[in-house]
Amino acid sequence: MSEQGLQQARDKMASAGVGRTAIEVFSDYYKQLETGATGIIPESSIRPIENPPSLADVVVTDQQARDALSKTVFIKLNGGLGTSMGLAHAKSLLQVRDGKSFLDIVVQQVRATRQQWGVKLPLLLMDSFSTHDDTMAALAEYPDLAVDGLPLDFLQSKEPKLRADDLSPVDWPADPELEWCPPGHGDIYAALYDSGLLSTLIDKGYRYAAVSNSDNLGAAPNARIAGWFASTGGDWCSEVCVRTVNDKKGGHLAIRKSDGRVILRDTAQTAPEDMKYFTDEHVHRYFHANNLWWDLVALKQKLDERHGVMGLPLIRNEKTVDPTDPSSPAVIQVESAMGAAVEVFDDARVLLVGRDRFVPVKKTNELLLLRSDVYSIGDDGRLHARVERIPGVDLGADYKFVDDFDERIPAPLGMVEATSLTVEGDWHFGTGVRVRGTVDLGPDGGTVPDGELLQGD
Repeated sequence: MSEQGLQQARDKMASAGVGRTAIEVFSDYYKQLETGATGIIPESSIRPIENPPSLADVVVTDQQARDALSKTVFIKLNGGLGTSMGLAHAKSLLQVRDGKSFLDIVVQQVRATRQQWGVKLPLLLMDSFSTHDDTMAALAEYPDLAVDGLPLDFLQSKEPKLRADDLSPVDWPADPELEWCPPGHGDIYAALYDSGLLSTLIDKGYRYAAVSNSDNLGAAPNARIAGWFASTGGDWCSEVCVRTVNDKKGGHLAIRKSDGRVILRDTAQTAPEDMKYFTDEHVHRYFHANNLWWDLVALKQKLDERHGVMGLPLIRNEKTVDPTDPSSPAVIQVESAMGAAVEVFDDARVLLVGRDRFVPVKKTNELLLLRSDVYSIGDDGRLHARVERIPGVDLGADYKFVDDFDERIPAPLGMVEATSLTVEGDWHFGTGVRVRGTVDLGPDGGTVPDGELLQGD
């Protein structure tokens, strides 16, 4: 059935207008699935990254920085809907500070960098079919944002979910949209290649790309890193941060013993018996920030050599076709991570950066911190932590979705004196509430009055 299943999947993708390269990439993963590939990277096959160069030690001149930045494009991954936070629109449109969304602040960062350094710095968003319309409508407020005749976005593709029993494309007449899934942000290479945008950027004189998630406002344009990366002559750079005991889920880089190449390992690529190593901050001391720097010419050369198929490691996710219905058919979603392409390049670099370059918002825990006085945002849109140690936040199930969160915590909390805040029950907060020390609010729930100081240990 598998050969027939692959052809059915290819036909389905072609009928939906999916690009040629994306179909070939999917076919490559399908063939791996046929052979029983799991994508697992055993701990015994790798060794940890040791002592990468640090941004703190980087010295570049203003001219080096400006020259590199003038040849750089700024790419943000913008395909997510934020469904895990209860959102039905592009996650980047969520208001995070002072009535501004992630996207507004990203635009603010780009504009400020252009003005400061006198560069064009195009902004490119990798949208999905689900986020394109909302995002473009929001960007209509910035008619001067597009530069050099370049679009503001390009689209990632989509792929069929496969039945777990026979690898055929699943049929789900109750909601045909659920027959499809995104291919992961590793699709960015096929999307740039298929669209012709990669060639266009090079033809217009752009040599480098800085790539990061749209919900990570810490990954602002950075002229110092741009200048350093250009000076190395490297093809690729992955930013990493020092892991703490709280950084157990993020992927990490490692050295593959068989060939000495730098590789990326994510949670889904780790066997259960190896999770004790994966989560040990003393073994794998640095986590992958998903902030990347590319040499566009080197990237195009690799894609040309491989006919657009980077051959990234498979990430196999087993789910049900309807995520809300455990009784619906079991499916396999094949994905890849864009950071995994580090292993493709002979001259890949790793750069240790501070936690200020990694401020993602995946849950309302992080949203609470971003809205609080722990951070300030300058006129240039850059985040500045006002404390040396970011407080820990653990919110209960009542706060999982943004609408519920906003109802219960309608105003920013004062968190600069906090060590941690744990909220178990259904608590409603007034305005001007401050947290000091380690505060635990129990399961009974209640109301925290306006102006209250929550004093803990």
